[in-house]
Amino acid sequence: GRHEVWSWTTVTKESLCLMWQKVKVQLTLSMSFLAAVFWFCRRLYSFLAQLLKRWSNYLQRKLIRNLSVLTEVDLLGYSAREWKGETKQAKHMREAYEELFWSCHIKYLRQVRRDNYSVVRAVLFQIFSQGIPFPSWMKERDILKLPEKLLYSQGCNWIQQYSFGPERYTGPNAFGKLRKCMEALKTNWAEISATKDHEERGNMCNTLFSDENKEHKLYEAIKFIMLYDVVEAYEQIKNRGKPVHNLFSLLFARDSSSDPLSFMMNHLNSIGDSICLGQVELFLLGYVLEVKIRVYRLHKFNTEEFQVNYPAEYRREWNEISLLTEDDHYYHIPLFRT
Repeated sequence: GRHEVWSWTTVTKESLCLMWQKVKVQLTLSMSFLAAVFWFCRRLYSFLAQLLKRWSNYLQRKLIRNLSVLTEVDLLGYSAREWKGETKQAKHMREAYEELFWSCHIKYLRQVRRDNYSVVRAVLFQIFSQGIPFPSWMKERDILKLPEKLLYSQGCNWIQQYSFGPERYTGPNAFGKLRKCMEALKTNWAEISATKDHEERGNMCNTLFSDENKEHKLYEAIKFIMLYDVVEAYEQIKNRGKPVHNLFSLLFARDSSSDPLSFMMNHLNSIGDSICLGQVELFLLGYVLEVKIRVYRLHKFNTEEFQVNYPAEYRREWNEISLLTEDDHYYHIPLFRT
């Protein structure tokens, strides 16, 4: 009996040992597999994270590179970087920036791309980013019909000579191109001004002002609106209609813009291509958009022309935007902080 019990116990132990060996092999294989899967998942996660980070950095660099209105920078820091040295001009500019900082409460600025659309870009960006609505006259008329009205109703066939900035385009398709520009301006302005959330509106502006093709359409639309107002003012003067703003008398007094055609050929067509807006055109820009444009002209520091409003005569209900310039050619956007 003892021999049978011993044999049964031995067989049981051997069976359990054999079973454990098999289970142990399976557990080892399973653990190795799980460890391999974990290692693979971890490496995959790390790889995807790195890929996502690189892609995000690429998109961010591309957006920053394409942005025509950069993010805000410290005003005095910008002044110190841009105007180093002890030359008379450098000292003058640093003093002007310090005056803006301490007396005008301008603490930051947003740099605007230095091209011949600079001032139009700086003005339109602020109108959009502040959510300023259409000017009153634009609410009463459909701006999409302005090219058609000018061409057909007022017989201005010469708008076929209209040039689209750096494209230097003229020809019979000018009307169609102008129509597309007006559509772009109306659509984007309506959409952005209807956005009440400031952050969302800012993101929309950053997207819009990083697309050069869309930007240029907006600026050409603004240029055409300026031309349209000049034509209307010229017709009123010629027909002895209602009085026009004083700026038109100033504009038509120039030999280079004595009528709408010469204004277009000698001034408007070159904007965005070889020249920026002149002082008279800046008065006109503020007038047609119904905004008071306050410009800080740093090269005129310590003179009466350091701060100038465009136009000088404006209505109280008009919104105000601000620019700063070092040379009356390129413009940046000042940001106020109390």
